[in-house]
Amino acid sequence: MSKMFKLLLVLTPQPEGGYTVTCPVLPELVTECDTPEQAIPNAQDALEGLIEVYQQLGKPLPPVLSDVAENTPLWIETLLKVS
Repeated sequence: MSKMFKLLLVLTPQPEGGYTVTCPVLPELVTECDTPEQAIPNAQDALEGLIEVYQQLGKPLPPVLSDVAENTPLWIETLLKVS
């Protein structure tokens, strides 16, 4: 069964290129990406892995990981470059 979670992601540029993707309210969620467009799919993979670890350890999911409806409004902050 698929679930939807609403989390804040922070993309920190790295000197060698790419970004480190973290979540301030879920510090265990850490991944990397080459472009901002890759952040969401990479974060989804990292979250799936994190949930699996919680289940394997028999630990409850953190309260911040409450399931939300698909029609929940989202706030997206991004950089837009125009010429």
